[in-house]
Amino acid sequence: MTDVVRPVPSPDFIAFEGPRCLACGPLADVALQVKAATEARPLARFMVFNARSSEIVDFDHRGSADEVLARLALAHPLVQVLAPPSAPATDASTDDGAVPRSGPGRPKLGVVAREVTLLPRHWAWLSSQPGGASVALRKLVEQARKDSQSQDQRRLSQEATYRFMSAMAGCLEGFEEAARALFAADRLRFEALLAPWPPDIQNHLQHLAQAAWMPSDAPHSPELPHA
Repeated sequence: MTDVVRPVPSPDFIAFEGPRCLACGPLADVALQVKAATEARPLARFMVFNARSSEIVDFDHRGSADEVLARLALAHPLVQVLAPPSAPATDASTDDGAVPRSGPGRPKLGVVAREVTLLPRHWAWLSSQPGGASVALRKLVEQARKDSQSQDQRRLSQEATYRFMSAMAGCLEGFEEAARALFAADRLRFEALLAPWPPDIQNHLQHLAQAAWMPSDAPHSPELPHA
């Protein structure tokens, strides 16, 4: 009988105990489940990943649950440790749903001022465009983002897949060949090489690699990233 690959959802974070998926979800939930598992099985090997980027999350699981979560929040200030709270019943919006303006002047658009270095001819061209240099630059960036969207998604998917695969399957048979198939966008060979691997590792890799099979207009080199 062949092993059935169990579905792994698309959480914010995912934890593995050896080759088995232990927990997935918000960072707080995953951390507390790992804490409980390490206390019950101190000799086991646990790894926690950002489920999208495959970056490894290290945390100190000593002390109480509140102490663990407090340290986690300090160590990862850009990550929402707890699950998002439900929306409040009332907010600053008006009854018709429009957000009131705080006063006269331009609305806040989230614009961030940073230095841009260009040649004089570039500044001259930008300044001659409708709306000036800032508007022209924003239009150029948005167009470039649209043009490279599929290529960027493919690259990020390949990097996340390879990062997780290196951490969890680097010693498994067929690792090097699977990595080459990943960066060559050879889905059939990649999945065939994964087939003998532990089901939870295999399934999460297939999830991470979904965008890696997207067509790319730009030439792509199947070169492995540096460790």
